Amino acid sequence: MAARNTLRRALLYIPGSSQRFIDKSRSLTADCVAYDLEDSVTPHKKADARTLVRRALDEPAPPGIRERAVRINSVDSGLALADLTEVLQSPNLSTIVLPKVNTPADLTFVADVISHTYAQRTAQGLPLPRTPLSLLALIESAKSLTNLSSITSATPLLQGLIFAAEDFALDLSLTRTPSLTEFLFARSAIVTAARAANLPSTIDLVCTAYKSSTNDGKPPAVLEEECRGGRGLGFNGKQCIHPSQVETVQRIYGPDEAEVTWAVRVVIADEKAARQGRGAWTLDGKMVDVPVAEKARGVVRRAEECGVDVGALRGRWRGQEPE
Repeated sequence: MAARNTLRRALLYIPGSSQRFIDKSRSLTADCVAYDLEDSVTPHKKADARTLVRRALDEPAPPGIRERAVRINSVDSGLALADLTEVLQSPNLSTIVLPKVNTPADLTFVADVISHTYAQRTAQGLPLPRTPLSLLALIESAKSLTNLSSITSATPLLQGLIFAAEDFALDLSLTRTPSLTEFLFARSAIVTAARAANLPSTIDLVCTAYKSSTNDGKPPAVLEEECRGGRGLGFNGKQCIHPSQVETVQRIYGPDEAEVTWAVRVVIADEKAARQGRGAWTLDGKMVDVPVAEKARGVVRRAEECGVDVGALRGRWRGQEPE
């Protein structure tokens, strides 16, 4: 079973064929950086990109990056095996992002290659990854959407689903609009399927606008709107195509101060209510029962993962009593 990393607020793609961008990525602060061997790499640079990405993985992890992933080419492209053969040699690889997952067979192919490769490395006395390998699947077509149930159960290595809006729009001949209503069914289906399968990561579409029209250096307002909309649908992360997007994405997909304060108050009061044998109680005039208390505990856990000093908040509200 893969280690359950649940903090992927921002997944930033780095072109695998650019040594300059790979070098610059080492100074970033991001939950997840995904070195890309697929869309951002032209066909004649695929082999060179594999080598550059492998070298990047072999270097010590940058302090500001929690997770380093590699987006390989799709199984249907015929390039996935060569990608895997290269990157699986690095003991620092923790996550593989697999594009164009249309059926469970795409994931089982990758899982089988991983199993075979690591069995060979073990037999040869070579090092294996320091953490269990994880898979993230890109959902990009009508076929993948109709196969969500079988895709999410294809392999225990699978940790999450990612929605690829541009390829999905191409498949269905859709035109992307600012409201994103044309993607509502697909996005809701993805987060629902991931939750049903207990997958920790649901990562929303790319915001294609990354340059501000006001020349003030700030990300455009549409990015914040998309983040809030995605979070409202149940996503807990978003793909990024430019470093300037990461701060906004991670801020909005992390719990805000008011939310964390509410959650800590609920958890403290619920602990006291439980000792008093009370299954439901009120806080600030609103009823709190088991589902509300569990939601609060989830917010507290996520806040801790994001580096919030929950202990200090608990100290401030230790006297909180259930009403």
